[in-house]
Amino acid sequence: MPSLNVSFTDEELEGVRAAAAAEGKSLKQYLHDLGVREMQRKRFVAGAGAWADRLREEFDDAFPDEVPPSARPDGTAAA
Repeated sequence: MPSLNVSFTDEELEGVRAAAAAEGKSLKQYLHDLGVREMQRKRFVAGAGAWADRLREEFDDAFPDEVPPSARPDGTAAA
């Protein structure tokens, strides 16, 4: 596994160390977990967006007054 060097300002490093200490983790473990959490967050957001896209038409049909004017076929305001 390749080694990675990351640079922080003194102020940034102080903040990262404090955050790691607050979670009871070593700096190395905290930075590892931070990267993993960010990957998981991105996957979750992408999945939630895809799920919403699949349901959008069904929702718009069920609740026509909730469709934003810019998304309405004729651009009119809600009733």
